[in-house]
Amino acid sequence: MGTFTGLWRWRHNPLRRTTDLAEAWVACVAFLLLVLGAPATGLWAGGRTDDALQHAARAQQAERRPVTARVVREAEPPAQAPQNPDAAGEQRLRTLVVARWPAPDGSTRTGTVHTLDPDPEPGETFRIWTDAEGRAVSAPLRAGTARAHALFAGLFAASAVAVAAEAARRAVVRGLIRRRYAELDLEWARTGPDWGRTGTGS
Repeated sequence: MGTFTGLWRWRHNPLRRTTDLAEAWVACVAFLLLVLGAPATGLWAGGRTDDALQHAARAQQAERRPVTARVVREAEPPAQAPQNPDAAGEQRLRTLVVARWPAPDGSTRTGTVHTLDPDPEPGETFRIWTDAEGRAVSAPLRAGTARAHALFAGLFAASAVAVAAEAARRAVVRGLIRRRYAELDLEWARTGPDWGRTGTGS
């Protein structure tokens, strides 16, 4: 409201300069972007992201299924440790094993997978997820997880619009201030030498 009040005041102020009116309009546009543009962008981005992720979640849930795998032996650790600290932390919570599990066609698959058991013994069973061809895959995306990702995407999009609007406003205002000072210097150069003299301006 203060933005619109200031804009209205500058419209009828006899001391108003062009830069003053321009600064008021820039503030008005930035205010509208913050109040309307940012939420609208966040809702649009969040909705689109949620639609895409929910579709992917339904597809994964339809294709992937849990099966019981049986430990054959503990696998050798990879030759090169992961570079990502987050991935390294996750790897320390899992154990790499060679396991067997049934495939959808009735055959038996053997492969290297991770288990949460810190000290697995041969013959122990645990659950893994497989695709339509019986290959070990990650667990399907859950609807709640997809919704949380969409929420973060919407918040990020709204924040990006808000930050961009404020950054643009500040940049424009800085330019207007420089122009205002330049105009003041020019006016002072014209009137300064005659300041206080009788008949100035006559």
